[in-house]
Amino acid sequence: MAQSVLHQAGTRGHANHGWLESYHTFSFAGYYNADRMNFGALRVLNDDTVSGGMGFGKHPHDNMEIISIPLEGDLEHQDSMGNVAVIRKGDIQAMSAGTGIYHSEKNKNPNEKVKFLQIWIYPDQKNVTPRYDQLTLSMDDRHNKLQQVLSPNKDDDGIWIYQQAWFHIGKFNKGISTEYALKGGANSGVYAFILNGQVNINGQLLNTRDGFGVWDTDKLSITAESDAEFLLMEVPMKF
Repeated sequence: MAQSVLHQAGTRGHANHGWLESYHTFSFAGYYNADRMNFGALRVLNDDTVSGGMGFGKHPHDNMEIISIPLEGDLEHQDSMGNVAVIRKGDIQAMSAGTGIYHSEKNKNPNEKVKFLQIWIYPDQKNVTPRYDQLTLSMDDRHNKLQQVLSPNKDDDGIWIYQQAWFHIGKFNKGISTEYALKGGANSGVYAFILNGQVNINGQLLNTRDGFGVWDTDKLSITAESDAEFLLMEVPMKF
């Protein structure tokens, strides 16, 4: 029988640093909740807004898969591997921190906010050579269907990471329904995050910025109760 956990938007951790406003689905920095450490291999889901011209200075990571999904504005990335790039809505970025990297992220525009999701996934291999990748996605491929944006496979649709994880984004008109069949077998679960609108997943009504994790099931039933956009993150529950 399917099991689930609901994290409504208003129950997330919240930090406002002036230049940065961040909502934490799972324990992060100054927000600690013993019941919200992770969802399987999904360790961090931060919903960040960065003021014009501001950003995160150079800081280190290791042995973590770090995914950024821009929602609005232009986010400039620099790292110790020599990469300098800008990511925008419709892009996805992934870094395998592996043996260790430094990177910085900055709002490229002085007069506009940048909004993005920062997601950390525990890897299935440690101490890999650090890597950086980004991809521009076709926004049309998520209209009333599920667009795969991340997988474990280099030759599959979307970007890839060192973990048996699959991400999909859907942008559905009101009344559109679909099913999502889990790809990773009995050990997989799916964490859904509603970017905007109302979505019903397995009978649970979800609103903007709600999170809903489901496991011990092989599929999800999804209906948009309004025009809506949402992210599905399938990850191993034991890793």
